[in-house]
Amino acid sequence: MAAATITLRGDEIRPLSSVDQDVPLAGESTRRFALGIATQFALVLAAALAYFGVRGLTEGSEEQAVGNAESLLSMERWLNIDIEAGLQSLVLDQRAIITFANWVYIWGHWPVITLTLVWLYRRHRSDYFLLRNAMFVSGAIGLVIFALLPVAPPRPLPGGFVDTVTELSTSYRVLQPPALINEFAAVPSLHVGWNLLVGVMIYRASRTKKAKAFAILGPMMMTSAVVLTANHYVVDAVAGAAVALTGLSVAFMSQRVASRIRNHHTSESEATSGSCLNDVVWVRPGSEPVDELIPAA
Repeated sequence: MAAATITLRGDEIRPLSSVDQDVPLAGESTRRFALGIATQFALVLAAALAYFGVRGLTEGSEEQAVGNAESLLSMERWLNIDIEAGLQSLVLDQRAIITFANWVYIWGHWPVITLTLVWLYRRHRSDYFLLRNAMFVSGAIGLVIFALLPVAPPRPLPGGFVDTVTELSTSYRVLQPPALINEFAAVPSLHVGWNLLVGVMIYRASRTKKAKAFAILGPMMMTSAVVLTANHYVVDAVAGAAVALTGLSVAFMSQRVASRIRNHHTSESEATSGSCLNDVVWVRPGSEPVDELIPAA
């Protein structure tokens, strides 16, 4: 076995690390980062396309979806939280408020999620994987619910609802083509759920007050937007938050388990390498190996 090299700095004795031996060039580091971000982008894109594709395939019948929506509204009336129609009627004549709600619904979702993922991957890698995996888990839960419980959003129901996103904007249909959209996937609202996840991760990773304020206000604005644009019910927002937090819990526990497994293997590896001290050669900076410092067999 080749002898390991150890360097002595003053009174310090420590193994010569890979950092001392081989510092990667900046160009190599950049290439590795670019390859990593491209790989993650492809993975997330594939998951998003699978999500939209499966969601479309599991789209329920309109009659069933409308019936479930009416049952949901009846439950909200019983709980005295059926505020969707009343809230929208208050702001329909306020074009600035409706436009802002449309923009939050359209540009405050996928663009914000994408930018947050890139930022976390670049600056807070562990938090990136936590958010990504939480979205994967909650998205899978959402697909099961969409398939088993198709629910129409408020906009096609009688009662004065107006689809402000479709009637007053074309941007949303560019970001999410109609062919990828399940019209009867109101419950849960992953618009609310995933924006909540983004808010949690931004608050967790950021250090500035402005970023933390955005992390808090973002999910609140999205919750208001999904109701004011007649895309979701109040119950949808609550269900979306619950599904998202379930996904986050699963991702967090999985991350902790994986970390413990890695630490266990690392400890075993260190213990094994520690038994090979007789193969270690001790070196002082600028000197030749000193045989007398080799531990005795």
